[in-house]
Amino acid sequence: MNHVAYEQWMLYVKNELTEQVREGYDDHLYSCDECLELYLQAVDEVESQLPILTNADDFTNSIMAQVAKTKKQKTKVAFYQKTAFHYAIAAAMTVLFMSSGVFQSITKYVDAVQEPTIEERKPSVTEGLVNKTFAFMDNMKNREANK
Repeated sequence: MNHVAYEQWMLYVKNELTEQVREGYDDHLYSCDECLELYLQAVDEVESQLPILTNADDFTNSIMAQVAKTKKQKTKVAFYQKTAFHYAIAAAMTVLFMSSGVFQSITKYVDAVQEPTIEERKPSVTEGLVNKTFAFMDNMKNREANK
């Protein structure tokens, strides 16, 4: 594994490297603990070189005032993502369906499904044979009883 020199980490911390080299160093930091230690040492050294804020509260307040002044840019929402557009499409489809008679045919279908169908029960062939057999046997018994 190739380790990056301390001087290179100093340049990295000071943001004096090209973007491509910085990305390579970023990837290297994820896999190398020794280079991470060198990087942290470079950060500590550069931190000591930074000027000390005399009044941190004023600095913070000025930054927050600048943030408040910057207006959020409104992101323009496409017309087809607005609720009013969806309502208009739904209303147009409803009018179209009403004028074409779709709802009338649906109500007829629902009525047909809800009404119980009265159907004459036709006996099956087997049931008819059994009934005729019993009728024949009853008839025979009645003849014998009459003799």
